[in-house]
Amino acid sequence: MLNRRTFLAGAGAAFALTAVPSIHGTSENEGLLLVAQTDRTRILRGAKAALAHAPFPITSIRSPRSPGGPHDFFSEADYFWPNPSNPDGPYINRDGQSNPNNFNGHRKAMIDLSLWVPALTAAWVLTSDRRYTHHALDHLRAWFVTADTRMNPNLEYAQGVHGVTTGRNYGIIDTLHLVEVARAATVLNSALAEADRDGIRTWFREYLDWLKTSQKGQQERDTLNNHATCWALQAAEYARLIGDEATRNEERQWFVRTLLSDQLAKDGSFLRELARTKPYSYSIFNFDVMSGLAQSLKGGDPELTTFALPDGRGLPKAAAFLYPYLNDKSTWPYAHDVEHFDSLPVRSPGLLFAGLAGHHTEYIELWKRLDPDPTDGEIIRNFPIRQPLLWV
Repeated sequence: MLNRRTFLAGAGAAFALTAVPSIHGTSENEGLLLVAQTDRTRILRGAKAALAHAPFPITSIRSPRSPGGPHDFFSEADYFWPNPSNPDGPYINRDGQSNPNNFNGHRKAMIDLSLWVPALTAAWVLTSDRRYTHHALDHLRAWFVTADTRMNPNLEYAQGVHGVTTGRNYGIIDTLHLVEVARAATVLNSALAEADRDGIRTWFREYLDWLKTSQKGQQERDTLNNHATCWALQAAEYARLIGDEATRNEERQWFVRTLLSDQLAKDGSFLRELARTKPYSYSIFNFDVMSGLAQSLKGGDPELTTFALPDGRGLPKAAAFLYPYLNDKSTWPYAHDVEHFDSLPVRSPGLLFAGLAGHHTEYIELWKRLDPDPTDGEIIRNFPIRQPLLWV
């Protein structure tokens, strides 16, 4: 049977020259062809660069401020700073302003993992070159399988606040960068040895269980903004990797019954994101993550990429709201972000998914024009889907 990998690899370099079929067509491979043609050179360039990087799991770097052990992920809340009136006391919040002195070593290592493994996997999909799978497996094994280096499957010590707490439910957003790693591991399934495949799945099964049953995980799920969306995308994609269809059905129903009504206004805006000090960035971010969730859950009932509530609220309305401001940022009628506004927009995966689902040529063309590889660290942190070849 022809699968997506052999379909692409068999075509080889011809994708760089093949005309993309009309997105108005009905071929199930149209999105695959579109992304392969658009991103082939970029994917192979990124994968070649990734081959030069050895695995760097969290056990490779330790913060003296971490309350956990060497296998425990640790990060500090971005927007918390020393109190000028009490420099040695509890930190205070400055929303939208990242403290550069916080420990970000584990987060950076995880972001690097999220850059390298999906790029290597996408290159293997295109070429069938086993160099890419071998190197991707080196990273996966170090992070999730090898006893001396694997990360503990929880986030008890993420986004702590000095003098306040050793970890918060809001830190669960840090592992959003494992979503595309899990997606890549699913694609790599046939190339993995049984022991490695079982080890990777065991880690994600244990982490998904922690997400669903721990106090921090349940608190994060029940938030009313992008944190809940990010929790749901993680749950859906980790469940996809381990074959947990019950969890995926739960997330599909939660999307319909709760997520849209909690977050999306009738005009397609995300009101809680617009109220932040980075309304442009957070609006795009939440749209992209929610679109990724719908893409992750494709093939079920209802089809979330095109679903709308009776009052019209759905991802098509969110895409229509944001498209003009992604196309021309100068028309953005709300407050400008307090930081990094000039680095946006970048290539929105939500535009691609909405364009394919709704046959919007203008969305596809804008997606192709936007920068797919931002260099601003803050933008990278809020850009979790970088290899759409693995998603379409």
